[in-house]
Amino acid sequence: MKIVCVDDEVNALAAIKKEVEKIEGITEVQGFTSPQAALQYICTHSCDVALLDIQMQGIDGLELAKKIREGSKATSIIFLTGYSEYAVSAFHLHVSGYILKPASKEDIERELQYIKEQPLFQQSRLLRVQCFGNFEVFVNQTPLKFERMKSKELLAYLIDRKGAAVTTGELCAVLWEERPDSLSLRNQLRTLIADLTRTLKQAGMQQVLIKRRNQYAVAVDCVDCDYYHFLRGDTAAMNHYYGEYMAQYSWGEMTLGMLECMKTR
Repeated sequence: MKIVCVDDEVNALAAIKKEVEKIEGITEVQGFTSPQAALQYICTHSCDVALLDIQMQGIDGLELAKKIREGSKATSIIFLTGYSEYAVSAFHLHVSGYILKPASKEDIERELQYIKEQPLFQQSRLLRVQCFGNFEVFVNQTPLKFERMKSKELLAYLIDRKGAAVTTGELCAVLWEERPDSLSLRNQLRTLIADLTRTLKQAGMQQVLIKRRNQYAVAVDCVDCDYYHFLRGDTAAMNHYYGEYMAQYSWGEMTLGMLECMKTR
């Protein structure tokens, strides 16, 4: 989980960050004393939860929550305050949680667990993958940016394999069809694996890639994929298939043939 903490008091911010960092499963914690800077960060980065102090100078927590709702609907909001009378305002904003200061690790952990159990949050933790037509990847409805096109193709092939483990030798053969296996290719593959890992981590989706010794796979339960829905007989997915599958990759033709057979049954 990626958390942003906002409190205009430096000591209070340090205290809340310290408690959050004690919680297992937190992958990143960012802290801001400026509500404006926090808003800009949240709207331009993947952020799961914002912990907001209600009483702040300039933009208070209630106003900041409204702006976050407008710019990042996938971000859950938890209010921090020393005054219980703000609970009604928090309720009307439909925030995810409300904690009275001083907030302990247990207080924060309880609210985060509640958020994790919500269907909307669980859906946002899935990497959405489009295989029909061209291969595309989305995080919270935003296209995932790949620094290297080969890294994107690597992920595409792992998606195509539906969670089956793929060896480094097989990946080299698929990604560089015209070149014989060599130490140079293995080194290039390692670079791609590192690049893909970094890309997924920055998007908060590192759980998608499974690594074992010289083998790689995708965690299919972390992916929302039209191809997988098709295989399960989902009517909507079958209706969205128009005879194209990962069109930019020649190795996808075998799966395309299988889909054509399934479609005509």
